[in-house]
Amino acid sequence: MSFVAISNLRFITVTTLYLFLALVLLVIDCTDASIHVYDRDPFREVGNAYLVSGGSEGLAASRITTPLPHHIPSSNANDGRSYIGFQNITFHRTKEASSNHSRTARRTGLVQVIIFEAADRDNIGGSAYGGQRSICCTSDLSKIEGCKQGEVIRIPSKRDPNWPVTVNVYFRGQSTTAQLKTTEAYITKTGMYNLFFISCDPTLKGMTLTGQTSWKNPDGYLPGRMAPLKKFYVIMAIAYLLLCVAWFSQYVRFWDDVLQLQHWISVIVGVGLFEMTLWYFDYAYFNNTGTRPVVITTWVVTVGALRRSVSRLLMLCVSMGYGVVRPTLGGLTTKVMLLGVTYFLSTELLNITEYVGAISDKAGRARVILVLPNALLDAFLIMWIFTSLSKTLTQLQAKRSSVKLDTYRKFSNALVITVVLSVVWIGYEVYFKATDPFNERWQSGWIITAFWDILAFALLCVICYLWAPSLSSQRYAYSEEKGEDSDGEESEALYSGTPKGDISLVNQERREKNGQNVDEFDLEEDHDAEEGKRE
Repeated sequence: MSFVAISNLRFITVTTLYLFLALVLLVIDCTDASIHVYDRDPFREVGNAYLVSGGSEGLAASRITTPLPHHIPSSNANDGRSYIGFQNITFHRTKEASSNHSRTARRTGLVQVIIFEAADRDNIGGSAYGGQRSICCTSDLSKIEGCKQGEVIRIPSKRDPNWPVTVNVYFRGQSTTAQLKTTEAYITKTGMYNLFFISCDPTLKGMTLTGQTSWKNPDGYLPGRMAPLKKFYVIMAIAYLLLCVAWFSQYVRFWDDVLQLQHWISVIVGVGLFEMTLWYFDYAYFNNTGTRPVVITTWVVTVGALRRSVSRLLMLCVSMGYGVVRPTLGGLTTKVMLLGVTYFLSTELLNITEYVGAISDKAGRARVILVLPNALLDAFLIMWIFTSLSKTLTQLQAKRSSVKLDTYRKFSNALVITVVLSVVWIGYEVYFKATDPFNERWQSGWIITAFWDILAFALLCVICYLWAPSLSSQRYAYSEEKGEDSDGEESEALYSGTPKGDISLVNQERREKNGQNVDEFDLEEDHDAEEGKRE
């Protein structure tokens, strides 16, 4: 084994261990709630204000304009109403801050709840002299902006003067807590909405927040960007079901002629159907209850990571000519398996970060960081696949294996198209996110996720078509007993409708006629096998 190969093996091993440890830590630390829960969240200092971000989601306008009374909660998630509900929202200030006031004082501290649409983000805060934007109104800004000193600067929206919505919550006397009564803010216009809890009182430094908010769309609790994915995965599950019916009908029918490669394709098809079904149940449960099931979500991302890893390893093995021009992978088996485990852990870590416990329509920084190693592994796999595929095509062309060569050329074309589409879509995704920093195009954001599932399904359909089980499946198998020249394959195809005994006579006559060529090809195949073992 060369020095470069040993270095690559060490790199993959270290990367695998790192990803495994990170995955364990992430699973232990992940949340099990989907409704926005605040558990002693601290207010952080931003400019001249102290604030906590309460969430950001795309919400569609209510189909029913009549709100329910606050004391009668809706029991139906699909009731046509869209709102942000507040439950047990409590602000906690320090004892030092409360002791500075008398017990009989009515208002001894102010916290403001601010709800605004992304399009109205410039309506919160102002600037006195064109410098740093000020969130809270100061004595100087009160003269310029006409705002009230000690409160958040709010400019009424042009579309609706009642927006942004502001709710004031006051501390009273020496109490260390102030509570917002249970209420709902109903949404009358579709948009990306943001929630902030803000205090302009410097004496409230060190304050924390507890409670929860529930964000509801007209059709349920799914955030706006995720809502279309529920229907999408129904369609994908049906598509995979149809592919399963078509594939397994041939798979069972020609069981005696099935190749090892076709067994693995069957696994990927079945796992794909299972994954799409789990995705649907994950989103359906989330939509109906407002909580995301950690067990189901973890299962679905694990199944998805397994499908992607096995799919890529299968394409790599096929590109190497496994079962076609070489009986085994030889010394490459360890590297291929280690790369597969590394890719699985990387994909699992990325998907858990993105999906498990995720309730916001914004992508976190952790996901952006974890995308990089996953992308590097994909790039490495693509280079290895095409390098191996080029060698396999050369070997098949030298052996004049016309049927196998034609299949591999179609497979190669499909891979090229897939890679080109992937690169183009990655460029579009980068452009989409770079030009939409506030997620105002959230209604079409689901397409980013859906495209990759569609592309993977399309490539799987191509592979199923090229290697569909049939009576002639063994033509694609590696054989040390028969020559793989084009004349032999054409003869087998020509006599496919002839009785078995006649085929045997024809093949025997051909082997006797071309005995010299058979020996030459057998020597080449033995050389390939020895070459794989040395690698």
